Amino acid sequence: MRRRVPVALAVAAALVLASALGPSWFQAYRAEAQSVPVLRWGSTGQAVSTLQWRLQQWGYYHGRIDGVYGAETYRAVVNFQRKNGVWPADGVVGEKTWRALGLYHAVAGTAAPAVPAGTSAAARSDELELLARVVAAEAQGEPFEGQVAVAAVILNRVRDPRFPNTLSGVIYQPHAFESVTNGLIWRRTPTDEAYRAARAALNGWDPTYGAIFFWNPSKPVSPWIWTRQIVARIGNHVFAV
Repeated sequence: MRRRVPVALAVAAALVLASALGPSWFQAYRAEAQSVPVLRWGSTGQAVSTLQWRLQQWGYYHGRIDGVYGAETYRAVVNFQRKNGVWPADGVVGEKTWRALGLYHAVAGTAAPAVPAGTSAAARSDELELLARVVAAEAQGEPFEGQVAVAAVILNRVRDPRFPNTLSGVIYQPHAFESVTNGLIWRRTPTDEAYRAARAALNGWDPTYGAIFFWNPSKPVSPWIWTRQIVARIGNHVFAV
Protein backbone atom coordinates (compact mmCIF):
# COMPACT_ATOMS: atom_id res chain seq x y z
CA MET A 1 0.00 0.00 0.00
CA ARG A 2 1.34 3.41 -0.99
CA ARG A 3 1.99 5.63 2.02
CA ARG A 4 0.57 9.14 1.98
CA VAL A 5 2.88 12.07 2.61
CA PRO A 6 1.55 14.16 5.50
CA VAL A 7 0.30 17.58 4.47
CA ALA A 8 2.65 19.37 6.85
CA LEU A 9 5.64 17.52 5.37
CA ALA A 10 4.57 18.40 1.82
CA VAL A 11 4.24 22.08 2.74
CA ALA A 12 7.64 22.08 4.41
CA ALA A 13 9.20 20.49 1.34
CA ALA A 14 7.64 23.13 -0.89
CA LEU A 15 9.01 25.93 1.30
CA VAL A 16 12.50 24.39 1.22
CA LEU A 17 12.30 24.14 -2.58
CA ALA A 18 11.15 27.74 -2.87
CA SER A 19 14.01 28.87 -0.64
CA ALA A 20 16.53 26.94 -2.73
CA LEU A 21 15.24 28.45 -5.96
CA GLY A 22 15.58 31.93 -4.54
CA PRO A 23 13.37 35.04 -4.32
CA SER A 24 13.18 35.61 -8.07
CA TRP A 25 11.36 32.30 -8.51
CA PHE A 26 8.97 33.15 -5.69
CA GLN A 27 8.20 36.57 -7.19
CA ALA A 28 7.54 35.00 -10.57
CA TYR A 29 5.25 32.45 -8.94
CA ARG A 30 3.34 35.20 -7.14
CA ALA A 31 2.97 37.17 -10.37
CA GLU A 32 1.57 34.12 -12.17
CA ALA A 33 -0.75 33.38 -9.24
CA GLN A 34 -2.34 36.84 -9.20
CA SER A 35 -6.10 36.73 -9.04
CA VAL A 36 -8.26 37.80 -11.94
CA PRO A 37 -11.70 39.38 -11.73
CA VAL A 38 -14.54 36.88 -11.79
CA LEU A 39 -17.41 38.35 -13.80
CA ARG A 40 -21.01 37.23 -13.96
CA TRP A 41 -24.45 38.67 -14.68
CA GLY A 42 -24.75 41.95 -12.76
CA SER A 43 -21.01 42.75 -12.64
CA THR A 44 -19.99 46.28 -13.60
CA GLY A 45 -16.75 48.15 -14.17
CA GLN A 46 -13.70 48.36 -16.38
CA ALA A 47 -13.12 44.59 -16.50
CA VAL A 48 -16.57 44.16 -18.03
CA SER A 49 -15.78 46.79 -20.67
CA THR A 50 -12.56 44.93 -21.48
CA LEU A 51 -14.51 41.68 -21.78
CA GLN A 52 -17.12 43.28 -24.06
CA TRP A 53 -14.41 44.83 -26.25
CA ARG A 54 -12.66 41.51 -26.84
CA LEU A 55 -15.93 39.65 -27.49
CA GLN A 56 -16.97 42.39 -29.92
CA GLN A 57 -13.56 42.26 -31.61
CA TRP A 58 -14.00 38.52 -32.19
CA GLY A 59 -17.61 38.77 -33.36
CA TYR A 60 -19.43 37.35 -30.34
CA TYR A 61 -20.83 40.59 -28.91
CA HIS A 62 -22.75 43.26 -30.81
CA GLY A 63 -24.00 45.55 -28.07
CA ARG A 64 -22.65 48.72 -26.48
CA ILE A 65 -19.40 48.64 -24.52
CA ASP A 66 -20.91 50.05 -21.34
CA GLY A 67 -19.21 48.09 -18.56
CA VAL A 68 -22.46 46.42 -17.50
CA TYR A 69 -22.75 42.62 -17.61
CA GLY A 70 -26.30 42.02 -18.79
CA ALA A 71 -28.22 39.63 -20.99
CA GLU A 72 -26.39 40.34 -24.24
CA THR A 73 -22.97 40.03 -22.63
CA TYR A 74 -24.05 36.79 -20.96
CA ARG A 75 -25.17 35.27 -24.26
CA ALA A 76 -21.90 36.31 -25.91
CA VAL A 77 -19.82 34.77 -23.11
CA VAL A 78 -21.72 31.48 -23.17
CA ASN A 79 -21.42 31.31 -26.96
CA PHE A 80 -17.68 31.99 -26.73
CA GLN A 81 -17.21 29.37 -24.02
CA ARG A 82 -19.09 26.71 -26.00
CA LYS A 83 -17.22 27.34 -29.25
CA ASN A 84 -13.82 27.42 -27.58
CA GLY A 85 -14.19 24.43 -25.25
CA VAL A 86 -14.30 26.39 -22.00
CA TRP A 87 -16.40 24.34 -19.59
CA PRO A 88 -18.71 24.76 -17.88
CA ALA A 89 -20.22 27.19 -20.38
CA ASP A 90 -22.10 29.01 -17.63
CA GLY A 91 -21.44 32.65 -18.46
CA VAL A 92 -19.06 33.08 -15.52
CA VAL A 93 -15.80 34.68 -16.63
CA GLY A 94 -12.98 33.28 -14.50
CA GLU A 95 -9.38 32.25 -15.07
CA LYS A 96 -10.06 29.74 -17.86
CA THR A 97 -12.22 32.15 -19.84
CA TRP A 98 -9.78 35.06 -19.43
CA ARG A 99 -6.98 32.81 -20.71
CA ALA A 100 -9.06 31.70 -23.69
CA LEU A 101 -9.73 35.37 -24.47
CA GLY A 102 -5.99 36.08 -24.34
CA LEU A 103 -6.51 38.63 -21.58
CA TYR A 104 -5.37 36.78 -18.46
CA HIS A 105 -2.17 38.79 -17.97
CA ALA A 106 -3.92 42.03 -18.93
CA VAL A 107 -6.45 41.74 -16.10
CA ALA A 108 -4.40 39.74 -13.54
CA GLY A 109 -4.19 41.50 -10.21
CA THR A 110 -7.20 43.73 -10.89
CA ALA A 111 -9.73 41.55 -9.10
CA ALA A 112 -11.35 44.25 -7.00
CA PRO A 113 -15.10 44.43 -6.41
CA ALA A 114 -16.77 46.18 -9.32
CA VAL A 115 -18.40 49.53 -8.58
CA PRO A 116 -20.49 51.94 -10.64
CA ALA A 117 -18.30 54.38 -12.55
CA GLY A 118 -17.67 57.72 -10.87
CA THR A 119 -18.71 56.62 -7.39
CA SER A 120 -15.39 55.81 -5.75
CA ALA A 121 -11.63 56.09 -5.84
CA ALA A 122 -11.56 52.57 -7.31
CA ALA A 123 -13.52 53.74 -10.36
CA ARG A 124 -11.16 56.68 -10.85
CA SER A 125 -8.22 54.30 -10.55
CA ASP A 126 -9.74 52.16 -13.31
CA GLU A 127 -10.05 55.23 -15.52
CA LEU A 128 -6.44 56.25 -14.85
CA GLU A 129 -5.21 52.75 -15.76
CA LEU A 130 -7.19 52.63 -18.99
CA LEU A 131 -6.24 56.16 -20.04
CA ALA A 132 -2.56 55.51 -19.29
CA ARG A 133 -2.68 52.39 -21.46
CA VAL A 134 -3.99 54.39 -24.42
CA VAL A 135 -1.35 57.07 -23.86
CA ALA A 136 1.37 54.41 -23.82
CA ALA A 137 0.02 52.73 -26.94
CA GLU A 138 -0.70 55.88 -28.96
CA ALA A 139 1.96 58.32 -27.78
CA GLN A 140 4.98 56.45 -26.44
CA GLY A 141 8.10 58.41 -27.35
CA GLU A 142 6.21 61.69 -27.66
CA PRO A 143 7.11 64.65 -25.42
CA PHE A 144 5.27 64.74 -22.10
CA GLU A 145 2.98 67.54 -23.30
CA GLY A 146 2.12 65.44 -26.35
CA GLN A 147 1.18 62.49 -24.15
CA VAL A 148 -1.07 64.72 -22.05
CA ALA A 149 -2.60 66.05 -25.26
CA VAL A 150 -3.57 62.55 -26.44
CA ALA A 151 -5.22 61.86 -23.08
CA ALA A 152 -6.99 65.22 -23.25
CA VAL A 153 -8.45 64.42 -26.69
CA ILE A 154 -10.02 61.27 -25.25
CA LEU A 155 -11.52 63.19 -22.33
CA ASN A 156 -12.78 65.89 -24.71
CA ARG A 157 -14.63 63.20 -26.64
CA VAL A 158 -16.34 62.03 -23.47
CA ARG A 159 -17.77 65.53 -23.07
CA ASP A 160 -18.71 65.87 -26.75
CA PRO A 161 -22.28 64.70 -27.59
CA ARG A 162 -21.05 63.20 -30.88
CA PHE A 163 -19.12 60.52 -28.96
CA PRO A 164 -19.95 58.03 -26.20
CA ASN A 165 -20.28 59.71 -22.80
CA THR A 166 -17.98 57.38 -20.86
CA LEU A 167 -14.23 56.92 -20.98
CA SER A 168 -14.45 53.22 -21.81
CA GLY A 169 -17.13 53.94 -24.42
CA VAL A 170 -14.86 56.42 -26.21
CA ILE A 171 -11.78 54.21 -26.04
CA TYR A 172 -13.56 51.04 -27.16
CA GLN A 173 -15.61 52.73 -29.88
CA PRO A 174 -15.01 50.53 -32.96
CA HIS A 175 -12.01 51.65 -35.04
CA ALA A 176 -11.55 54.84 -33.02
CA PHE A 177 -7.99 54.02 -31.96
CA GLU A 178 -5.61 51.78 -33.87
CA SER A 179 -3.95 50.56 -30.67
CA VAL A 180 -7.27 49.24 -29.39
CA THR A 181 -8.14 47.57 -32.69
CA ASN A 182 -4.80 45.75 -32.90
CA GLY A 183 -4.55 45.01 -29.16
CA LEU A 184 -1.40 47.06 -28.52
CA ILE A 185 -3.20 48.71 -25.62
CA TRP A 186 -2.76 45.45 -23.68
CA ARG A 187 0.66 44.43 -24.97
CA ARG A 188 2.43 47.66 -24.02
CA THR A 189 2.96 48.40 -20.33
CA PRO A 190 2.42 52.08 -19.41
CA THR A 191 5.48 53.94 -18.13
CA ASP A 192 5.45 56.18 -15.09
CA GLU A 193 5.38 59.11 -17.53
CA ALA A 194 2.25 57.71 -19.20
CA TYR A 195 0.52 57.53 -15.83
CA ARG A 196 1.58 61.10 -15.02
CA ALA A 197 0.27 62.30 -18.38
CA ALA A 198 -3.07 60.55 -17.88
CA ARG A 199 -3.34 61.98 -14.37
CA ALA A 200 -2.55 65.49 -15.61
CA ALA A 201 -5.32 65.26 -18.21
CA LEU A 202 -7.79 63.92 -15.66
CA ASN A 203 -6.88 66.87 -13.44
CA GLY A 204 -7.82 69.29 -16.22
CA TRP A 205 -4.71 70.06 -18.31
CA ASP A 206 -5.57 70.25 -22.01
CA PRO A 207 -2.66 71.43 -24.18
CA THR A 208 -4.94 71.14 -27.25
CA TYR A 209 -7.62 73.55 -25.98
CA GLY A 210 -10.50 71.29 -26.88
CA ALA A 211 -9.28 69.09 -29.75
CA ILE A 212 -11.22 65.88 -30.43
CA PHE A 213 -8.97 64.40 -33.13
CA PHE A 214 -5.26 63.68 -33.41
CA TRP A 215 -3.09 61.92 -35.98
CA ASN A 216 0.45 61.57 -37.23
CA PRO A 217 0.77 63.33 -40.63
CA SER A 218 3.65 61.05 -41.63
CA LYS A 219 1.41 57.97 -41.51
CA PRO A 220 -1.42 56.97 -43.88
CA VAL A 221 -4.74 58.36 -42.66
CA SER A 222 -8.21 58.87 -44.07
CA PRO A 223 -8.37 61.91 -46.38
CA TRP A 224 -11.44 62.98 -44.40
CA ILE A 225 -9.38 63.77 -41.33
CA TRP A 226 -7.61 66.54 -43.20
CA THR A 227 -10.93 68.40 -43.48
CA ARG A 228 -10.77 69.05 -39.73
CA GLN A 229 -9.40 72.35 -38.44
CA ILE A 230 -5.93 71.82 -36.98
CA VAL A 231 -5.46 73.76 -33.75
CA ALA A 232 -2.11 72.48 -32.45
CA ARG A 233 0.95 70.45 -33.30
CA ILE A 234 2.82 68.76 -30.48
CA GLY A 235 5.61 66.32 -31.19
CA ASN A 236 4.67 64.09 -34.12
CA HIS A 237 0.92 64.60 -33.75
CA VAL A 238 -1.45 67.26 -34.99
CA PHE A 239 -4.64 68.01 -33.07
CA ALA A 240 -7.90 69.19 -34.57
CA VAL A 241 -11.51 70.04 -33.79
